[in-house]
Amino acid sequence: MATYSYKINGKDYTVNIGAIQGSQATVNVNGTDYTVELPAAAPVAVANVAAAPAPAATTAPKPAAAAAAGPGAVTAPLPGTVLSINCKVGDTVSASDTVIVLEAMKMENAIHAGRDGKITAINVKQGDSVLEGDSLVTIA
Repeated sequence: MATYSYKINGKDYTVNIGAIQGSQATVNVNGTDYTVELPAAAPVAVANVAAAPAPAATTAPKPAAAAAAGPGAVTAPLPGTVLSINCKVGDTVSASDTVIVLEAMKMENAIHAGRDGKITAINVKQGDSVLEGDSLVTIA
């Protein structure tokens, strides 16, 4: 098993790459296991993963607030893509209000505020990819 450490948007990730069989690889990210589908046209050996250059950033980095999930942060419960942002800075929300809609595994997931308060920051934009635990919005 090969182990790699990455820092993405200020958050540390430990990635363990396990067995690669056919077009599937077993990967563990910060203690969570994933089965990853590899492209059929380009099988990847574990030895080549370390040598691959990091892709160039195509979008502006997220604000620093997204890296630190504080007590008022609404965080992503799973990795996904931000489909819509249903609030603005200054909005008053109740715990059951949907503030963000994430797409994960071809399903829409409504992310609720989780507490009553006022939106003080929106840490993502529509189309952003987020990881589990990333701060989406901050509520005071």
